[in-house]
Amino acid sequence: MNEYFFDTFALVEINRGNPSYLKYKTSKFVTTLLNLMEFYNVLLREFDLVRSSSEFDFYLGGCVEITPEVIKEAVEFRIRINRNSKFRISYVDAIGYVISQALGIKFLTGDEAFRNIENVEFVK
Repeated sequence: MNEYFFDTFALVEINRGNPSYLKYKTSKFVTTLLNLMEFYNVLLREFDLVRSSSEFDFYLGGCVEITPEVIKEAVEFRIRINRNSKFRISYVDAIGYVISQALGIKFLTGDEAFRNIENVEFVK
């Protein structure tokens, strides 16, 4: 079974039942608390507190630590990408991408900013 880093876009689309993301629903995954924060924000706008909390808790077990080294590398990556692209990568996304690379797993997203970046599983 493949393992992926689920960015916020992926978490939201999996939760919404997007057919393009169905095959990832049972995948092994990692994410960060920052991604879960963004995800929880979307959940609370779309669902009740009980469901939102349940979904948040489900993904909590896949959270990995954000180290100082990851933060430095993510900021450098973000500056490099944003300098050469019409799209802007957020700090949360940059952190997730750097973590995925350190773990040797694909970064799962539908964010256009990542469409042509190496080791990204781009799904709309």
